[in-house]
Amino acid sequence: MLDTHTVLDLVKEVAEKVVNPRFRDLSRAQVDEKGPGDLVTVADRESEKLLTRFLRAAYPDAVVLGEEAYASRPEVMAQFHAADHAFTVDPVDGTKNFVNGSPDHAVMVAEVRDGESVRAWIWQPQHERAYVAERGAGAWCNGERLTRSTPPDDPASWRGVTSRWRWLGRTLGELSPLKLSWVCCGVDYPHLIEGDADFLLYGRRANPWDHAPGSLLLTESGGYAGTHDGRRYRPGDPLDVDGRPAGVLAAADRATYERVVGLL
Repeated sequence: MLDTHTVLDLVKEVAEKVVNPRFRDLSRAQVDEKGPGDLVTVADRESEKLLTRFLRAAYPDAVVLGEEAYASRPEVMAQFHAADHAFTVDPVDGTKNFVNGSPDHAVMVAEVRDGESVRAWIWQPQHERAYVAERGAGAWCNGERLTRSTPPDDPASWRGVTSRWRWLGRTLGELSPLKLSWVCCGVDYPHLIEGDADFLLYGRRANPWDHAPGSLLLTESGGYAGTHDGRRYRPGDPLDVDGRPAGVLAAADRATYERVVGLL
């Protein structure tokens, strides 16, 4: 098994090689749309190619679910859900931020065994912050242990954020209106852990490569991630059950999650 630091070094190396040189230096020809408003760049494609090649060489029997691979081969999602051992790859999380010149983007990888995240890596190249988590061994940022503090007693003072523009200003019970997140899971989850938000509300388009790394980082810091219908979040499980759509709700702790999910 590759040790955790080796994988982190790889993620950093790939970012330095193919992502950072394109930051604020993308030509129009290097940006495409997979769908309305869903951008992909040459950096996404090259980053995923390198990360996937490395993981497959080290773990030939594991399924590698990359965001861009899924766009061209949707059947890989079923293979991921059925796999005993898999990896998720988000080659440039927050692509729209990246294209618009915002430093709020990340390169992310997660290892999944039997449907559960067991290791996670989030590298924010412009902020030079490396987040690493191992199941049962804690979560770390640049070598410092992460612990999510308990939110205030008064729910009205909780700060809830969402990346869905049409949910901005939405009020859930006595909670304050939802504000905009950092629109990048690789930045959102660290901000939640560091106390800049008390819960994150995502819609049903919640893909494993977006949430497998951050959810492990959160739970190993003392937080909790679940679905809109009350289930604990597991990246290996489909979000929709019996045709009912569900999204992801990540919170500072289990009690906060239970309070918020009851208002959805």
